[in-house]
Amino acid sequence: MSQIIYKITPQAPWREAEANGRFTGAPIDVADGFIHFSTAAQVAETAAKHFSGQTDLLLVAIDGIGLGDALKYEVSRGGALFPHLYGVLDLKAVLWVKPLPLGADGTHQFPPLEGQ
Repeated sequence: MSQIIYKITPQAPWREAEANGRFTGAPIDVADGFIHFSTAAQVAETAAKHFSGQTDLLLVAIDGIGLGDALKYEVSRGGALFPHLYGVLDLKAVLWVKPLPLGADGTHQFPPLEGQ
């Protein structure tokens, strides 16, 4: 059984990660000491709170099971448990990468997500 988690990222750092075979995180991840992820139920709110109005974003789906013990679910926004990766994201755990465009209403338009 897979445990799908999601990362929203600007295209530039993700394309660099693809070239290097690993993602070390966005500046906020580096500052916090872990890579921030969201579950399917959390990712739209994450987009609205942290990426409002931003274009050029990607949505990355990751198999959380493949991340092992470095993936921890910790209390964050509103007391909810959010997935945090204490380490580098090996791109072998990535299931897919899709554009995360803004719709006419100014909100991000998500593809169908597993686990909603």
